[in-house]
Amino acid sequence: MSERPVLVFDVNETLLDLESLAPIFARIFGDGAAMREWFAQLVLYSQSLTIAGVGSDFASLAGGVLQMLGDIRGVAIGDDDLAELRHGIGHMPAHDDAADALSLLRDRGFRMVTLTNSPPSDGPDGLTRAGLADYFEERFSVQPTGRFKPAPETYRMVAERLGCKVQDMCLVACHTWDTLGLQALGGHGALVTHGANAPLPAPGVPQPVLCTTTLTQMAEAIADRWPD
Repeated sequence: MSERPVLVFDVNETLLDLESLAPIFARIFGDGAAMREWFAQLVLYSQSLTIAGVGSDFASLAGGVLQMLGDIRGVAIGDDDLAELRHGIGHMPAHDDAADALSLLRDRGFRMVTLTNSPPSDGPDGLTRAGLADYFEERFSVQPTGRFKPAPETYRMVAERLGCKVQDMCLVACHTWDTLGLQALGGHGALVTHGANAPLPAPGVPQPVLCTTTLTQMAEAIADRWPD
């Protein structure tokens, strides 16, 4: 059995409930499912900008993608719509089982940090508002690297700040594109799907060492894999 890794949690959708944004898209587009299209495009363009070497920040990009989606669908996006989206992103609630899952891992003595594409907040961030901030010893944003996940620099930054190797970390995320990013560097990946995502069964794609539907199941699986 390998030594216990540092648990590096993604934030958006992994710990905080992205579905809380669906009513905003239902109001704007008459289709709550447009939220998933927006988020997929947000991830696509964040990664595209990283590959192209073009700088941006996730918050500004989120608004820009909403405007782009409005152009595609023939819906005018106003300042009020952008403000509502910004507020919604900053106030996403925690998944119902997040606190209990994190409590279990904390009680078992795991080191836990977060890594998000979102920029640092001038005031209380989403994790603080959701009541989860105190479970983590550090909260990292990719912003200092000028890159978005899954760029290698983002995970290496966390390892350097923590004084460990990337191989000594486990990325817990709701997105396969995120878990494979750390796994490609030799770290561990744990995928919690929330019923909305799944592993990518393609040749050469690193598969998560753990895969569960809920955070509670993930916490139990992590504790079983790396016991005291």
